[in-house]
Amino acid sequence: MVLVEQVSVPMLSVQPKGKQKGCAGCNRKIKDRYLLKALDKYWHEDCLKCACCDCRLGEVGSTLYTKANLILCRRDYLRLFGTTGNCAACSKLIPAFEMVMRARDNVYHLDCFACQLCNQRFCVGDKFFLKNNMILCQMDYEEGQLNGSFETQVQ
Repeated sequence: MVLVEQVSVPMLSVQPKGKQKGCAGCNRKIKDRYLLKALDKYWHEDCLKCACCDCRLGEVGSTLYTKANLILCRRDYLRLFGTTGNCAACSKLIPAFEMVMRARDNVYHLDCFACQLCNQRFCVGDKFFLKNNMILCQMDYEEGQLNGSFETQVQ
């Protein structure tokens, strides 16, 4: 069984004078005023990088992932080890690293998360309705209710 670890990367404000730490990335003393601590080791800001894309993990965010002796950013971790699925609206593949919208058990591309009758796209906080695995805006849902076509399943 392979373990995945999600680790926060706190920035230490000031390194104590006279007690310089060794960098886990380059094995040199850290003479910088600021340093990172991750995986119980200390790092230069430039040395804590994703093994795939070389992005500086102190800049990307406060989380890194480790698996198979790799230190990875979130995007590369998901690209390499995440699961993919299909969009409930267009049935096309959704890569593991892509942002998605969810409604119950359905997963959608951001561009596909829209009313399936009028194509109105939803924003964060918008009310939508799910009926027979169809996403509906309030107006189309209420019109269907007036016609007696729908039972209530509010999200």
